[in-house]
Amino acid sequence: MARDSKNIIRLRIHKRIRRRVAGTPERPRLAVFRSVKHIYAQVIDDTKGHTVAAASSAEGEAKNGGNVAGAKSIGKLVAERAKDKGIKAVVFDRGGYLYHGRIKALADAAREAGLEF
Repeated sequence: MARDSKNIIRLRIHKRIRRRVAGTPERPRLAVFRSVKHIYAQVIDDTKGHTVAAASSAEGEAKNGGNVAGAKSIGKLVAERAKDKGIKAVVFDRGGYLYHGRIKALADAAREAGLEF
């Protein structure tokens, strides 16, 4: 147990979060994944299993996702794309990561762009 990698621990935490957090058509789930270089955000309707809107720093138009400024731009972009599809409120799924740094920056930027959660 003490030698588990950080990712195994994160996945265990994510599984625990997903027991409580599920996206509905009225209020889909805003799921976040971060790697060392990039950050990804998806708005997911779990009842259908469809991604409604998505944005990532791996796209051409996005800035660097490996820092807080890049995460803010992705948060704003995913919020704009979700609002274009008629989504106003979401449930935030931090993906097992601590609500800190890039994850917090993405969430705050999505809130400022008009998503409610």
